[in-house]
Amino acid sequence: MTYDRKDVPYLADEYVLGLLDAVEAEEIEDSMKRDPELQAAIAASRDRFLPLDTGLSPQSVSEDVWQRIESALPQQEKPATPLPVANDNGVRRWKFAALTSLAASLILAVGLIYSLTRTVEPLVIAVLVNDAGEVQAVVEDFGNDEASVRLLADFAVPRDKTIQVWTLPSQDVGPVSLGLLEGVRSARLQGPALPRPRADQLYELTLEQAGGSPTGRPTGPILAKGFARMPR
Repeated sequence: MTYDRKDVPYLADEYVLGLLDAVEAEEIEDSMKRDPELQAAIAASRDRFLPLDTGLSPQSVSEDVWQRIESALPQQEKPATPLPVANDNGVRRWKFAALTSLAASLILAVGLIYSLTRTVEPLVIAVLVNDAGEVQAVVEDFGNDEASVRLLADFAVPRDKTIQVWTLPSQDVGPVSLGLLEGVRSARLQGPALPRPRADQLYELTLEQAGGSPTGRPTGPILAKGFARMPR
């Protein structure tokens, strides 16, 4: 089985959660024998999803619960003549439906936890420095119109000013705003649709008037800037 190295954590999660078909699962198991990184990723996934197995203890459902479920269901017309043989197929059908709904709910819960715990890695990371070469912030660009900005220094921002985050996808496109920071704190920004970020792409912070640059281009002083690198 061939796969990109960056997809190893995702494949490990899908294997542990049983989301792969039988053929894919067998290929993963074969690959594990000669891929230590895949083995380690699967072990880490098992540890991370262990609470799904141990967080709840099995519980038996009493007959009283089934009776309450039946009483809450719409009444069906009784046959004109009694059936010659007692029949509990109706009860069994309702039990099966209830169990099916419960199973569906558990599958949805597992899927939600899987989506929340699955880590999305940034495509590029830029360390931003000031004119003195001091690290001021780190920008992580995920390539899905989202970027994370982590401030590592205290900036003096007047009340009528704001910090604006920029990137330079190319000289033809020019600088593009990724968004504004609320106050002086780290944030996750939802920016415009841009080409896939690349190594050596420029990112910078500027001090703009409240509401952002009126021209759509950086106009204020540059607080920090840096070039992107691809994580290894």
